Amino acid sequence: MRLVIQRVSHASVTVDGEITGKIGRGFLVLLGAGSDDTEEIAEKMADKMLRLRIFADENDKTNLSVTDVKGELLIVSQFTLYADCRKGNRPSFIKAGDPAKANELYEHFKEYCKETIPVVESGIFGADMKVELCNDGPFTIVLDSDEIIKK
Repeated sequence: MRLVIQRVSHASVTVDGEITGKIGRGFLVLLGAGSDDTEEIAEKMADKMLRLRIFADENDKTNLSVTDVKGELLIVSQFTLYADCRKGNRPSFIKAGDPAKANELYEHFKEYCKETIPVVESGIFGADMKVELCNDGPFTIVLDSDEIIKK
């Protein structure tokens, strides 16, 4: 599983002209599920993300997590995080998860996050989405389960 986590002051996602998710301060999370991912991996990745201390404390040091600041989450599926561009000019997505399985993991990840974070918004899996955000910092972190979790 791959996550691109952006600390935002606000973010939204729109599908067919309708806002499907909108948050204030928190994380915009782009989530890509790989072919070998499981619910256990999704939960471990969510736990890691929720514990990241990338919000400033009273001394302006990055010591607070999204839960500490009562932040919100906007989670957007993005299979293109598994693009392999090593050969040629057209990316290969062979390592991206099967769409049905990837959608299940995406939904599981969102529900798991809702156990900790009161506001969890999302896009629509597989839809053509327009994402708007104000990256706060900017502060962007990339988490890859191949590096974070021993499979």
